[in-house]
Amino acid sequence: MDKFIVSARKYRPQTFDTVVGQSHITTTLRNAIKNEQLAHAFLFCGPRGVGKTTAARLLARALNCEKGPTADPCGTCNSCIELAPNGPGSIDVIELDAASNRGIDQARELREKAVYAPAASRYKIYIIDEAHQLTTEAANALLKLVEEPPEHLRFVFATTEPDKLLGTIRSRTHHYPFRLVPAKLLIENLAMRGHIGCPPSGSSAFVGRCTTATEPCRHAARARPSDDLHRLRRVRAGNRDQERRSRRLR
Repeated sequence: MDKFIVSARKYRPQTFDTVVGQSHITTTLRNAIKNEQLAHAFLFCGPRGVGKTTAARLLARALNCEKGPTADPCGTCNSCIELAPNGPGSIDVIELDAASNRGIDQARELREKAVYAPAASRYKIYIIDEAHQLTTEAANALLKLVEEPPEHLRFVFATTEPDKLLGTIRSRTHHYPFRLVPAKLLIENLAMRGHIGCPPSGSSAFVGRCTTATEPCRHAARARPSDDLHRLRRVRAGNRDQERRSRRLR
């Protein structure tokens, strides 16, 4: 029996080219990598579920590929395998949830560890999710490090509320605004990659704000890929349950 993987993880992009609806972000990042003009700190902001953390992981993979930095990681080196969507993770790419690591003590600990060189990769990369939840004291403790980091260090701050992040931190980062994805574009992409076929019979909640089972994206609805993939999984599970009940009643 195959191991179950939730939809948002199963369909998570593995390269910049497979990110849906954020071409203004991926094109800019690709060009910056190609021209060797990458910043040392990034601010990814936008609604929840649109791919901020995924893009941060793809950026880390691109920077630490043994054949890079490259916008098209090889996918076969140790770093690429570790940072693949279902990989074990890398000791040099640290993800922190600022909602639960928001205090000055955690910021000081990060600052002390960050100055050490990476264990096995080109860069040590900190991905700080929900960055707006950092306290003012914690953000101030990180400011000098973000402003003048060692050569081996990179930061990615991800947040849904950039205005709540300390202004001096914002001014030291390159700002990348993510946007909601047209639901039609999301469905077309999944269908093209063979992840979905026709909407299940009787389903009126296929992806996003679906109007009918057969025309889920007739209008220009906007979607959050992560949320909508979870919704797709629930729809599929519901239809399987309905089929099982029907068989029992026959």
